[in-house]
Amino acid sequence: MTRKWWDQGCSGLEAFTSQETLDEIARGDQKMAMQRMDLMKNVRVLEISQEATEMAAILISKNIIHENGLSDAIHISVATMHGMDFLVTWNCRHIANPYAQNRLRKVADDSGFVLPVICAPEEFLNDENY
Repeated sequence: MTRKWWDQGCSGLEAFTSQETLDEIARGDQKMAMQRMDLMKNVRVLEISQEATEMAAILISKNIIHENGLSDAIHISVATMHGMDFLVTWNCRHIANPYAQNRLRKVADDSGFVLPVICAPEEFLNDENY
């Protein structure tokens, strides 16, 4: 699904990433990692600012994101701090589920930011206008 969404132009959205994501996709099987990295070569990398790092720490300290989920907290924080419209992820356990999103939205609101819409690539493929 992700590859189909990607190959079909990301639903017309401009894609952004962070160094955290690049570090994640560089892990694992080297052949697959190189393919993933190649897909990201022209994607703009968003800065992991001090604000984003602080927000990530808040998400962990409030037990919204598990203490072992620093990468998840950084993904959410970077997207939020940069005003992204969407955060596209397959991480339904920690990020793309309604319980987590309600708690994430509260932290973002309390900090004066707007949480992006968090969804899986598959949800864009179901859009009849796409």
